Amino acid sequence: MENRTELLANEAEMMVSKTETFLQDVLKGLNAEPKYLESKYFYDSIGDGLFQQIMRSPEYYPTNCELEIFSLQTDEITKVFTKDSQAFDLVELGAGDALKSAYLLQNLVKKKSDFTYYPIDISENVIAGLHKNLPDRIKGLKIHGLNGEYFNMLQKVNNISRRKKIVLFLGSNIGNMHPEDALRFCGKLRDHLSSGDLLLIGFDLKKDPQTILNAYNDKQGYTRDFNLNLLNRINKELGGNFNTDNFKHYPTYDPETGACKSYLVSTRDQKVRIEAADVEIGFEKNECIHTEISQKYDKEEIDRLAGVTGFTIVDSFYDSRKWFLDAVWLVG
Repeated sequence: MENRTELLANEAEMMVSKTETFLQDVLKGLNAEPKYLESKYFYDSIGDGLFQQIMRSPEYYPTNCELEIFSLQTDEITKVFTKDSQAFDLVELGAGDALKSAYLLQNLVKKKSDFTYYPIDISENVIAGLHKNLPDRIKGLKIHGLNGEYFNMLQKVNNISRRKKIVLFLGSNIGNMHPEDALRFCGKLRDHLSSGDLLLIGFDLKKDPQTILNAYNDKQGYTRDFNLNLLNRINKELGGNFNTDNFKHYPTYDPETGACKSYLVSTRDQKVRIEAADVEIGFEKNECIHTEISQKYDKEEIDRLAGVTGFTIVDSFYDSRKWFLDAVWLVG
């Protein structure tokens, strides 16, 4: 009984800690000039579902491009990963529904590779779903899901196992960072890995600007709802009183810099209250909240990022249109 009580107390403390972190991040962003909200908070149970809809929308090409790479070039990727025949831990940062990585997981199990899959995601729903569904789909898969921030959980994997690490960072998640933040992220990731470890990292490549813009402004409105749901989440978890009818979703793309950005624009002068902090936030008409960046890269920029952050380029996998690149980097 004592162990059960202690476990419940620890879970309650973790929930309070997560809510407090969410609150502080929201207050920091909405009191900044210009205002912003961190895109990692898109992913509650409703946001997870909306993102699945986005990935299935005809305009959103990145998923299909990377899915093509993983479904048609699985053997080639597997050969790179198993070249030295070592046992390893396959760590996926931001695993989502493992739609793409499942092809690789199936192939590795089929080839009798000695590995454990460690999906890491900030969404508890995602990790619970993977634990429930993946072992039934891929017989013999060893899985240990972790819910939390990337580097905290990667350190936890390092503490659990001393085996070689192969890290997956798919879906152009690196594009959700400003280039200078991506540089710091890759450097920090390098610091959490050891010599001989591998990183497979997905990049959305620069292409026709209209194709890119359409991907973040689908006709069905899933991306719009995905962005607005962040305000609903603040209402639900922090006692906010955002009226989402008073905000509109607005995406932009700059083909020169490769920055595709999403904003929520206030359609009127208004004040929004957040009960959890007992504060009121003012918005002027046409004032924006920056919610997301989806940075696009060219090959030269990708190679430079690898070299500057201490990685060596091992291989590159493109889709048939060369719209997307999965790069494999080695820790020297």
